Amino acid sequence: MTADGAAAGDDPGAEAAAWELAGSHPTHLRPPGRPAPLHPDRTPHWLRPVLDGIGELTAERLIAHRIPAPPTARRAAVLIAFGEDERHGPDVLLVERASTLRNHAGQVAFPGGARDPGDADPVATALREAEEETGLAPDGVVPLALLPRLHLPPSGFLVTPVVAHWARPVAVRAVDPAETAAVVRVPVADLVDPANRVRIRFAARPAGDAFLVAGLLVWGFTGGLLSALLDLGGWARPWDESRVLDLEDAWSAARSGRQEDTER
Repeated sequence: MTADGAAAGDDPGAEAAAWELAGSHPTHLRPPGRPAPLHPDRTPHWLRPVLDGIGELTAERLIAHRIPAPPTARRAAVLIAFGEDERHGPDVLLVERASTLRNHAGQVAFPGGARDPGDADPVATALREAEEETGLAPDGVVPLALLPRLHLPPSGFLVTPVVAHWARPVAVRAVDPAETAAVVRVPVADLVDPANRVRIRFAARPAGDAFLVAGLLVWGFTGGLLSALLDLGGWARPWDESRVLDLEDAWSAARSGRQEDTER
């Protein structure tokens, strides 16, 4: 909503301004200058350390490269939805992209995607995309904070991550198998298990933090962002950071883990 109560999507200028403002500063719980659908006061106690820890995050802390985004970079948003399950405790929602996609085929990511013209702000984009990909009900999600915008040179996107509490989880699934191969709620306990943590070496890039969980390889942008949030939230456990795998070896390890899960 804009300051006068009109939906930002009703005013293209206001909508553009909302997108330009969101995520353009260091991490904030409420973007300056305009109302935002963020509710940090509704953070559950178990997620509070994460929210407290991200207060001073900058883009430089989250991504290794220093390539500035061109003016033509497409705006996008992802939803980092933390839920809780009585069987395994806190978890995070991830999707595995279909292997037939032209970009990021087979990669694990947060639900999200490119801004649509009618999206009022990054929160609207993240929730819309999450619903389209996973069947998640947007009214069961409480947006808490926006992270700084992050430029992803391979895809050309300028991404605003939205940290949220998935307060009322529903059954999720791959809504469109042509785009999404699987939807998974990954327990935080599995992510912080030292046995599941590795670093990935790919091409000439510096090795980046990654996870081998649920038969999946979580690496790149998603792996690095998850690692930073777990560290800042005080959830991370000491692990062997010298355990570095080439990307192909890591994919093989993930497939082996998936096969073991299937055979159980």
